[in-house]
Amino acid sequence: MRGILPALVLFALLFADPAGGQTVIDEWASVQAPAAPAVKPVNVEPRTTALLLLDFNKQTCNAERRPRCIASIPKVKKLLDAARAKGVAVIYSLSQGAAATDIAPDLAPAAGDPVVASGPDKFLGTDLEKVLKERNIRTVIVTGTAAHGAVLSTAGGAALRGLKVVVPVDGLSAETLYPEQYAVWHLLNAPRIGAQVTLTRTDLISF
Repeated sequence: MRGILPALVLFALLFADPAGGQTVIDEWASVQAPAAPAVKPVNVEPRTTALLLLDFNKQTCNAERRPRCIASIPKVKKLLDAARAKGVAVIYSLSQGAAATDIAPDLAPAAGDPVVASGPDKFLGTDLEKVLKERNIRTVIVTGTAAHGAVLSTAGGAALRGLKVVVPVDGLSAETLYPEQYAVWHLLNAPRIGAQVTLTRTDLISF
């Protein structure tokens, strides 16, 4: 018994759950959202900045599936017009199976605008990184849908590649507010990503 008792105590100490066995699922209902982050004015250099418009095609941006995307288009269009007027590079993405002609007419690509197509991470399986390097892009402004899909994955990928990332909160969308909130929190707080990301609004971006 003398040898068994210490062994049992050691086992209990090694495998005891310090949180009392509670997981995030157990505590789900008690989780409190953090305070809303501040949005900041941003001034970018047009020659080294690219505006990314992600998956504004009708398959993912429509009134039935994602009305918040439709609602974001007027503000993104103003940003797009301002960017084009200053000579900012504009790059589009499509969800898989979509064509450039499926992009919302108000945001349609101009001749020569690069268009890539892939899943949520627009760097994966495309030449997006090559396009950015060839144009000496150091900052990307990321807009699009879904916030927790293309925006989160591509903005995060850009940050991990050393680019500065500007995220206008009125230029991203999802089916509901929660994925948008989560995507914003993640981009601002994830290791190696948050330090590269600035949260803003479309009307706070100047060139």
